Amino acid sequence: MFPDGGNFSNSVRHLRTLGICWVLYGVLCLVSAVWLTLVNTTATLMFGALLDRVPDPFSMMNSFHFWYAFLIVMSGVIGILGILTGVALLTGARSARSLTMLAAFLSLSSIPLGTTLGIYSLIVFLNWVPQQTSATVHGVSMPNLKRQAMTS
Repeated sequence: MFPDGGNFSNSVRHLRTLGICWVLYGVLCLVSAVWLTLVNTTATLMFGALLDRVPDPFSMMNSFHFWYAFLIVMSGVIGILGILTGVALLTGARSARSLTMLAAFLSLSSIPLGTTLGIYSLIVFLNWVPQQTSATVHGVSMPNLKRQAMTS
């Protein structure tokens, strides 16, 4: 039930840390969406100034408006989802795992904070343990060096 295999204190620490980080990241994304909305005119003028020698500036400007609006909407959605995820993790809601997984996948493309938080969330909730993942070659077993050092 707990993300790290049943250790309650470690699990609570991870969930609390994740909850606080998701709330802060959500607020940052909402601030970013508001800021992008406020500087929309300036961004359009700056992009338009680059289109002097382009054969078809109108289609490029339409494309710019589409991607800029998409960026604003995604930032707002990830911000709201991040705050909801953080609150769910801090309160221990049943939907915390699914919200965290969704928010983690959506935030992976937001370098560096979203990527870091998304990867950390996925590691905690997917129960990734480095000892369980190993490359095997047919007929060759990999020795567990950690156990050898302890028994020697």
